Amino acid sequence: MSDCNERQKQLNKELLTKAAQDYINTHLQDDVNKIALAKSPIHGIESAELANQISAKKKSAKKLQTWFNTPYIYYPSTLSVEQTSSEATAEYKSGLAIGKTLLDITGGFGVDGYFFSRRLESTVHCEINEELLEITAHNASVLRQNNTAFKAIDGLVFLKEQAKHFDTIYIDPARRSTSGKVFLLKDCNPDVVTNLDLLLTSAGRLIIKTAPLLDISAGLNELKHVVEIHIVSVKNECKELVWILEHKYNGPIRISAVTLNEIQKAFSFTLGDHQQTQLLETTPTGYLYEPDVALLKSGAFNLIAEKFNIKKLDTQTQLYTSNTVNQEFPGRIFSINRILTSGNLKKLKDLKGNVIVRNYRDTAESLVKKYKIKPDKNKFLIFTYSKFDGYMVVEADIIQHY
Repeated sequence: MSDCNERQKQLNKELLTKAAQDYINTHLQDDVNKIALAKSPIHGIESAELANQISAKKKSAKKLQTWFNTPYIYYPSTLSVEQTSSEATAEYKSGLAIGKTLLDITGGFGVDGYFFSRRLESTVHCEINEELLEITAHNASVLRQNNTAFKAIDGLVFLKEQAKHFDTIYIDPARRSTSGKVFLLKDCNPDVVTNLDLLLTSAGRLIIKTAPLLDISAGLNELKHVVEIHIVSVKNECKELVWILEHKYNGPIRISAVTLNEIQKAFSFTLGDHQQTQLLETTPTGYLYEPDVALLKSGAFNLIAEKFNIKKLDTQTQLYTSNTVNQEFPGRIFSINRILTSGNLKKLKDLKGNVIVRNYRDTAESLVKKYKIKPDKNKFLIFTYSKFDGYMVVEADIIQHY
């Protein structure tokens, strides 16, 4: 299963003893800084190592439940846990792979690779960081992931040297620079753009994961033969863009805005369709619709209205309204109680509600202080702008969460 057995000595096996594991599990709620500075209670293990295992395991509690709930998992640095895919997004991506074989060029902590291995017959996991590879190989054994070969090598080098053809290749390039919010794929490592021909000719399908900050138009300018783009969010937080490429494909590009919550929802359309629909604006009536960030990232503002039979408040206001409730809508839905003006608010006392600001002339923090608004779990005060009514405050109750 692994090519790294000779290097297992780098992994501190003392952390895998029952005494160490019991200590880690018992102190999950303790201050890791104090643990790191105190004398280690276990021979052969430094206090900093215990603190890291505790901190990393705590971070995996909601994000990586399979790992968290499996005994004798060895954790890498907390940064590796923070940067890895969640189980929800990894499982979703695994359904995008085709065929029986997959090469993961940027294996990392192996969360994506684990879910790919559950769907395909065999996978190859490449990781240039040998310590991280050892950790991942150990965890794969604990998780009974027996159909994965682990390679301590740069994934692109492995692909060039082996000259093998895979059904699917997966790559998660990392940004070389963390400065600024705009970046290009050519600024990432591995350089997908320069090696695109190699990747496309070595697989039936290429899956590229990118950060949600990547502009879709910029990505399309750098890539070719794009089949689909998946915009994936969890609880209204855009987690990643997933690009599907296939060699020689030159057909229409499918965009899917996917929300992975208690109920998975998807809004899909062909690139270009969103530019052919007309926008209808109206005053808010009945129910207010707030699109999930994945929908907003898609840019299909007019198409959203047409698809769900709702109307926009204003061209620049990303809120919609309708007299009916459509629970297939990916986003929040509010039942409107009344429409207020800022003048009305000044006369009201004991205001309660979560404040949302959409295309308004002030910030949520400032408005809370100005009108002395107290928080309320289910009530909302939505400060916004309508083409026909101008600036307004919508008092509403939430009836559908993300």
